[in-house]
Amino acid sequence: MKKNAVMDKSFGFALRVVKLYKYLSEQRREFVLSKQLLRSGTAIGALIREAEQAESRPDFIHKMAIALKEANETDYWLDLLHQSDFIDKPGFDSMRADNTELMKLLTAIIKSSKAGI
Repeated sequence: MKKNAVMDKSFGFALRVVKLYKYLSEQRREFVLSKQLLRSGTAIGALIREAEQAESRPDFIHKMAIALKEANETDYWLDLLHQSDFIDKPGFDSMRADNTELMKLLTAIIKSSKAGI
């Protein structure tokens, strides 16, 4: 399978989300918000991987757009976990920076793919 930047970054981010989920559930005993973060944060990479096998350009764009929506939702859960003092500022800033980078990449991919229709 051919690797690319967005796939690599989304997989690395998903790993970070899984580790954060484990920390939040085991150490901080937080289960509800962290589960939401786990779902949305890991869905980004799964959707990008799914887009790799898209049946058409519109299908590819649709899958990437859903990945972008999941990244946006992930940003919400990160912010909520930070504002409720479950994630410290350095951890939050690092996770948010990675997620923001993914959102920018996804936006660029969607925009360039739409231009090719």
